[in-house]
Amino acid sequence: MALLAIKKYPEKILKQKAASVESIDAHTQHLIVDMIETMHAARGVGLAANQVGIPKRVCIIDISLKEDNKPLIVLINPLIIEKEGIVEDEEGCLSIPGYMTTIKRAERVYVRGLNREGKTVEIEGTGLLARALQHEIDHLDGLLIIDRMSPIKREFFKRRYKKSLKDKKE
Repeated sequence: MALLAIKKYPEKILKQKAASVESIDAHTQHLIVDMIETMHAARGVGLAANQVGIPKRVCIIDISLKEDNKPLIVLINPLIIEKEGIVEDEEGCLSIPGYMTTIKRAERVYVRGLNREGKTVEIEGTGLLARALQHEIDHLDGLLIIDRMSPIKREFFKRRYKKSLKDKKE
């Protein structure tokens, strides 16, 4: 088990669409264990493989820190098969630390993928789980929360982010 480095905006891998996992082998299992450890250490509720530099369609979600009695979810090659409603709420991202913004997401989602044993699973998510599922699948599709913002908010974010980088160098 090892902590992996979480890639930060604007690293290019975060904009790359992740490739499907062809076989769930020992390497994939090891990646999953390392991702779980990394996500928990960062106190996140989800993590996609491309956030740790591996462009494969693997993500994990653990909302148990926020909602009791929720199991850890491992999804391989996840796909949103149905969406319902719209809800707007605040969202952050481990790849853009310290930044929160309001994002519109589907209120309820149905996701299909494989679990770590390679069995097909379908998950219905509402509330935080729906938001986390959509957020992590966005990562696998090369999208960040800033891509879900209005063009004006996105431009404001980019200017503020560049300024913060400049301030850190001085």
